[in-house]
Amino acid sequence: MEQTILLMEDDADLIDGLTYSLSREGYIVDVAQTVKTAYACLEAKTYSLLLLDVTLPDGNGVDVCRFVRERGSLTPIIFLTAMDDEVHVIRGLDSGADDYITKPFKLGELYSRIRALLRRSGISESGGAKPLVSGPLSIDLYGGGAFLNDEPLNLTSAEYRLLCLLVRNEGQTVLRNTILDVLWDGNGNFVDDNTLSVYIRRLREKIEEDPSHPRHLLTVRGFGYRWQGKVE
Repeated sequence: MEQTILLMEDDADLIDGLTYSLSREGYIVDVAQTVKTAYACLEAKTYSLLLLDVTLPDGNGVDVCRFVRERGSLTPIIFLTAMDDEVHVIRGLDSGADDYITKPFKLGELYSRIRALLRRSGISESGGAKPLVSGPLSIDLYGGGAFLNDEPLNLTSAEYRLLCLLVRNEGQTVLRNTILDVLWDGNGNFVDDNTLSVYIRRLREKIEEDPSHPRHLLTVRGFGYRWQGKVE
């Protein structure tokens, strides 16, 4: 099945390069050089994945991402951004993005992220598996949702995958490199160290009563992270 990508970008050179290279990889690419055009494209067509620049002359990708998520769409979204500071990363992830990649980037890195997200968006690996239950947390592996004290958690797909990985290994330290490789299909070397820290912080804000003093999602300094379901 043909997979169509919406590229929202205003840099002509980057548009030419990405359109050419993504087309060679077998993707159909629609280009929107303004936010207005992106909205029109989204109204007219369903896309397999969105590549959104953060800043455009008439708006920003964060608003477009929110627009997509508010309509209930789970279409994978990757931000292309020249701004890699934590504030912009958190803002992008909070709007519902699945991933972000900082300019300039290597094409191999981008392809890896695209393939991983498209594969996960179309496949449910859990089948009819029973829910994962740990302390106040329950994860519906079949439906792809997570609940804290029976209340649904609003997680991005990356946050959901990270939580599943940690809960499946409850009580054990999961190494940072292992997490990066699992979440990005063995290409964790492409991922900025800041990315995982942001995901961990966002998860704590959604799960912990006091994110500054976590009781469930614990840091094992120098190694990685550990999920502790039951606490005293």
